Amino acid sequence: MKKVLIVAHYSRFLVQFELNDVKLLQGMGYEVHYATNFEHEDMYADAVQVIREHGVILHQVDFVRSPYNISANIKAYKQLKHLMQTEMFAGVHCHTPMAGALARLAANAAHTAPVLYTAHGFHFYKGCPLKNRLIYQTAETFLARYTDAQITINQEDYAAAQKFPLRGKAYYVPGIGVDVQKIASVQVDRVAKRKELGIPEDAFAFLTVGELIPRKGHELLIRAFAKSNISGVQLLICGSGREKEHLTALIKELGISDRAHLLGFRNDIYELLKCADAFVFPSKQEGLPVALMEAMAAGLPCIASRIRGNVDLLPDSRYLFESSDEAALCQLMCDVVDGVQVRQECTRNKKILEQYDVRNVSEQMKKIYTELLGD
Repeated sequence: MKKVLIVAHYSRFLVQFELNDVKLLQGMGYEVHYATNFEHEDMYADAVQVIREHGVILHQVDFVRSPYNISANIKAYKQLKHLMQTEMFAGVHCHTPMAGALARLAANAAHTAPVLYTAHGFHFYKGCPLKNRLIYQTAETFLARYTDAQITINQEDYAAAQKFPLRGKAYYVPGIGVDVQKIASVQVDRVAKRKELGIPEDAFAFLTVGELIPRKGHELLIRAFAKSNISGVQLLICGSGREKEHLTALIKELGISDRAHLLGFRNDIYELLKCADAFVFPSKQEGLPVALMEAMAAGLPCIASRIRGNVDLLPDSRYLFESSDEAALCQLMCDVVDGVQVRQECTRNKKILEQYDVRNVSEQMKKIYTELLGD
């Protein structure tokens, strides 16, 4: 049986983003292998079990996230090269910056091809620090010579990829897709769920979902929410991460502990979407955010920062704001509560989201795999 290798630097990546591609490749008759760091700190407990349940063969590679850890990166490169020389893969599909770089270098050395690389948001983007362009854009320009398919998930990255001296060519695919029908069909006892969360049944609830790290913009959101001071409104924040203590202290400092709630990591996001009245996504940097797509699929009005990825999903929306503009976010939250053009926004969001449905994305990925790997 022909074999394909998927590569990413942390284990849960496959579970979060690539299970549909695994099913596609298996349906095309390929045995799917996965090289990653299963000892990475970001791994969650059941990742290995979920991956094995999908019939994927696992390989440990000691990836690190930093490009500056030279010795660790050399070790990971050698592990990948040996794996490719041993297994004789029919193709490699790599993800995440460091794993993507090392996998392309190793594939070239091991004479393994074709090589596909999906950029889930280049680290160089409009408004990024100069060092990002010097490091990451320079690296991608160099690695393009070892890339047969450069897959991008937003229009800004697609435009950038088309300028690279690729061995193959650039492709645009609308993200990893969301199951619009599944999300729309979710039923939840709103009263019981809100009681479980400890929020009033009749409160207007804003929801946001994202890792508690600086680039997700939670501090700006909390400050804007506190400033809005709208009666009977609650803020629900789902996610875990290193900013938890800081954000908890900030909520207490602003005197909104009874209205702003850190819910931690959740497995019931679809149910929470059905219990919320609006979604807020204040991130400073994204590729194409799944959380925002899921909120759109749930029929919620969405407020989002005007950044790459968000503008693909919400073109011309009145509910976009500059990612550092606390006052603008505060005003938009007030507007949503007041119902300003909410129905029109939700109707348009539903129409836009059709192209991001997982079935459409899967069709496009199958065409790319067929073109690169053969039937």
